[in-house]
Amino acid sequence: MDTLETYLAQLPETSSWGSSPLLRDVAYERIKDAVRQGVLLPGQVLSETRLSKLLGISRTPVREALQSLAQEGLIQIIPGRAVTVAAPSMQDSLSIIHIRSILEPEVVRLATDSLDQTTLETLWQVLVEMETAAQHGDRTAWSKVDTRFHELLSAICPNQILGELAIQMRNRVSYIAIDTQTSRDRLIACTAEHRAIVERMAANDAVGAGEATSEHIHRLWESTFRRFNQS
Repeated sequence: MDTLETYLAQLPETSSWGSSPLLRDVAYERIKDAVRQGVLLPGQVLSETRLSKLLGISRTPVREALQSLAQEGLIQIIPGRAVTVAAPSMQDSLSIIHIRSILEPEVVRLATDSLDQTTLETLWQVLVEMETAAQHGDRTAWSKVDTRFHELLSAICPNQILGELAIQMRNRVSYIAIDTQTSRDRLIACTAEHRAIVERMAANDAVGAGEATSEHIHRLWESTFRRFNQS
């Protein structure tokens, strides 16, 4: 099996999603996750036929999924030529992170004000999983938990549109947050930045939680800048 085939084979059956999902939604989620987890790499050419075969889905819903992902900036479609995983330049990546620095602190501030005990306990559980992955240097597991962390914050933000925009921006550069160039020390430091956010949320300190989020995004900006200059 190649990397993509192996990754897809490890995913749970769609029956575990509860209700019967539309095929285009299945394709959309599978392909998006593969991009976010770095299984599909920036610039990689995608074949509708191959994706259709691997997913066990006809080409039409796969095509619809790719079009949706293109609208979100994760996929690039060049009519009549190719479909590739988006490969944002350094300037584009830093610009997206700048947008995140504007959106996400407000998401966290609003989420803090509407946080209930059950959600707080879930955040702590996710954080513990993140810390375990960081200690073991498991970038793949860490990345998955990191995605859950940010999606949870956006989900509890009372401004649903703001939360969705924050996730869309994050998805565009999620593959560069933690990659093979990321040291275990940076993984641990990044996890500590997440803990600082949760601690302030738990203290009902919305302003402090927003500031901790701003610091986290600033560190991401710095690490992204270094990543591009080292490549």
